[in-house]
Amino acid sequence: MPAGEPFSTSEDHFLGGRLVIRQPVNGYRAGSDPMFLAAAVPTRPGDHVLDVGCGVGTASLSLLARVDGVRVTGLELQPGLADLARANAEANGFADSFQVVEGCLTEPPPETPYHHFDHVITNPPWYEPGTIRPPAAESKAIGHMEEVELAQWLKQAVRFLKPKGRLFVVHRADRLGDILAGLLPLKVGEIRVFPLWPKQGKAATRVVVAARKDAKTPLEVLPGLLLHHADGTYTDKADDILRRAAALF
Repeated sequence: MPAGEPFSTSEDHFLGGRLVIRQPVNGYRAGSDPMFLAAAVPTRPGDHVLDVGCGVGTASLSLLARVDGVRVTGLELQPGLADLARANAEANGFADSFQVVEGCLTEPPPETPYHHFDHVITNPPWYEPGTIRPPAAESKAIGHMEEVELAQWLKQAVRFLKPKGRLFVVHRADRLGDILAGLLPLKVGEIRVFPLWPKQGKAATRVVVAARKDAKTPLEVLPGLLLHHADGTYTDKADDILRRAAALF
């Protein structure tokens, strides 16, 4: 979404109405993925978190709503989404604790120095070039289609971490092999894979992957979370995370 391009927005409620988020009607839109991402992070007061590709700020603001005393810096390529993220921070009372900077992951601005953050959270673009037809809306196409390869995205994300800092990624489950292949050459360990199962007996469609810089603990696959009952309603555990700010694991 180039700066100055007109677009209409909707007002959407998260965390049981505690967060009110404005986002493009036809562009890239946040759903439950950033909520599960934020719920995975074991933040403490004083932590500084980097949200790589923060969009309109849904994951960042969810994180801030969960724990007092945390600071978040959001890195966003698209000026229009960055402007919405700033407006959402202001509207939800987090303007002082959420700084949004515009820039590219591979050439980060001074506000996002390497080896600086306690945690990095990210929801990378889902699709490799040529695997699907790009969405018509430009902001959605940028958010969905890789311009930076996933392995390079993860490498850069880890570079932002302090020693022993933690990375959290939410992505499509069928890209898990690519995520692990990207992480294994890096100096990370304590890799934890947390599947998100849409319904009983269905294959996972999303995974949350956590890793710790400079750690050597072996990889662990966790039981994961069942999201929906057979009738499509959320399970109690999923509802606790999405509406009442419970932790993912």
